[in-house]
Amino acid sequence: MNYAFIISLLQGLWGTIILSVLTFIFGGLSGFIIAMARISPVATISRSAAAYIEIVQGLPLLVLMGLCFYGPGIIGFQSLSPLVAATFALTLYSSSYLGEIWRGCLQSVAKPQWEAAECLGLGRWHRMRYVILPQALRIATPPTVGFMVQIVKNTSIASLVVGYAELSYNAKIINNSTFQPFLYFGIAALMYFAVCYPLSVQSRALERKLNVANR
Repeated sequence: MNYAFIISLLQGLWGTIILSVLTFIFGGLSGFIIAMARISPVATISRSAAAYIEIVQGLPLLVLMGLCFYGPGIIGFQSLSPLVAATFALTLYSSSYLGEIWRGCLQSVAKPQWEAAECLGLGRWHRMRYVILPQALRIATPPTVGFMVQIVKNTSIASLVVGYAELSYNAKIINNSTFQPFLYFGIAALMYFAVCYPLSVQSRALERKLNVANR
């Protein structure tokens, strides 16, 4: 086993982690905005957010990433770097799904809780901040952590379209040099597992700890 190849895989793993973190930060912020727009009493805002979700979720991630990478150059703008293009595409993708997840969690808060908060004379933002969001957070945490696992695995698509040097990309390059796919793709699989499994365990632990079904 060549240790230089192991270092290359570790560098690829670091690239995967960076892309995953950036995606979750920007996707999470965008997803929260989408979720709030979906439950807006203003019909135009709610419908626009719903249309955004339907459009983004209706496109394969591979196609979405290709549009983000090649699109700006075609229409006359400066092309995006592989990291920026991959982050942008994954942000669009994750915001649409997180927005729907969190919209469902917000609307799953019992209606009497909304009515009680309104009876207290709280404004819409204060009702959300002090009454609805704390309850929705309990419901949303397990599926959100679980979705992080999907983000980590979906970063591998970036190597197919934009050539971003993440874990699977580096494993493919090494395999082209060594013709030992089982060894190096196996090591890459273990690295993915080392990142994803703790997140899956944490998701199940949070679900038990929060005991959402009984609250």
